[in-house]
This record gives sequence, C-alpha cells and structure tokens, in this order.
Amino acid sequence: MKYTFDIVGVSPVWQFFSHLQDSQQKPQQQGIEYLGTQKCTLDSLIESVEPVPLKWGWNREQVLDTVVNFWLNNSESIRYWKTRLSDAGNDNILVARLADITALQAEFESLLGKNW
Repeated sequence: MKYTFDIVGVSPVWQFFSHLQDSQQKPQQQGIEYLGTQKCTLDSLIESVEPVPLKWGWNREQVLDTVVNFWLNNSESIRYWKTRLSDAGNDNILVARLADITALQAEFESLLGKNW
C-alpha cells in the first residue's frame, strides 16, 4: 500500500475540531485522515500521525517514511507553512492530510463527479 502526506493549511483550533466532529457523524472516507498540530516540526508531525496506522491497519514504518520523505523533499513548502502558522497566532494549528493513495484518488474522483 502507498501513502501520501501533505500540509493542507492553517486553521483555527475550534474550526478544525468542529470539522472533525462533523465528519465523524457522516460516512467517513476510509483511508484519509486530517491531522492537526500546533508546531510545524518533523517531531510534531510524526507525533500526530502515530495513532493512524493502528486505526486503519496500515504499515507503520511506511507511514512514518512517507512523513519523513515529505519533510526532506519539501523544504520550501514547510518554510511557507511554518511562517503562516506563526503569523496566524496561538489559537491556530497546522493541518495535514495522511492518506492511502487509492482512497485519496477515489475521493478526488467523487468530488469531480467521475467514476473512472
């Protein structure tokens, strides 16, 4: 199984948790997790993804490798989001997405209204 990890934005804490609560009441797309952390560091991102493999039965080592590879290969993006998080203030968090690539592709296709 292949995984993908990306930072998708900065959000007020209350809005992120409200979104998570709302999404738990709807049928959830299996294999896609949105995670929040108050720091834009590799350690905090790894800490935020650690419970996910157990939840979905994913390969823990592959998930962690995906996050580390993102960190190593996206320095400009990381600097950008680190600055945005700092500018936003203490009541905001960095939001990241971790997904099984197949599940993410299916979600994008459903958003586009296409069945490939």
